[in-house]
Amino acid sequence: MTETNVELARRGYGAIMRGDLDAIRELLDPDVKWHGGDPANGCQNRKQALHWMRQAQQRRGSSPAELVDVIDAGDKIVVIMRRTGEDGEPELVANLTTFRDGKVVEMVHFPNPDDARAAAGV
Repeated sequence: MTETNVELARRGYGAIMRGDLDAIRELLDPDVKWHGGDPANGCQNRKQALHWMRQAQQRRGSSPAELVDVIDAGDKIVVIMRRTGEDGEPELVANLTTFRDGKVVEMVHFPNPDDARAAAGV
């Protein structure tokens, strides 16, 4: 049985929380894009995305983001997370993740989950 994109997103998020970047590597397309709205300014491939994740883990230390919701929008999934903001207060953020053939091909970060939902059409 093939995993749904929602199941893949949940599994990937769990792997990130465990620090299991090998599991994440398997989910990312070699040419995955990860950015904040401008594909030219962000990660351009799996190697860059994994490097950024390693750096983020080191910065976060023991305060990783908490998974709040995973919303199915077909080949796109909205992943909403709660994290500690720059000001020390909790904040909600989201990634709009696009899957193709069971692999993540693009992740777009949104500081506002409503914008991610709108971009996904949900």
